Amino acid sequence: MKGRVSWSLFWALIAVFVLIVCLFFIEPLNDLFGGSGLFLAPFGVFLLLGVALLVFTLREKAEGLLRAFFLLTAASAAGVFVFVLLHNGFYALATVSGDIPVLGTGLEFLHVAFFIIALIVCPLGFLTGAIGSIVLRVRGTA
Repeated sequence: MKGRVSWSLFWALIAVFVLIVCLFFIEPLNDLFGGSGLFLAPFGVFLLLGVALLVFTLREKAEGLLRAFFLLTAASAAGVFVFVLLHNGFYALATVSGDIPVLGTGLEFLHVAFFIIALIVCPLGFLTGAIGSIVLRVRGTA
């Protein structure tokens, strides 16, 4: 089966995504990990798996829709971390430069835009890529 490493990384990425969703929506699990460094561990693993899937997808030279869906899944997983960092950086700059009207407004816009990308666009891209990859696998075209 071609792309064995990519598929293994893909399923690990799906498992970590499910864990992250459970951390937010299952209260006892949130209470168990909330407020500790363990809460951030799945996010780091999610980023690393996303980067690894991106690298292996490009290295294995996958073709067609499967390549597109793998790249979308991997880029969205890594993008969440990148856009959260950009959001926080521009938020800090907007706070510091709040006295300069034009600069403060521009930075405010950027930090809101990166927040929306990190919390809405990237997860939707991840789900689209994941569902598309799974559908291709079930149909036997992957």
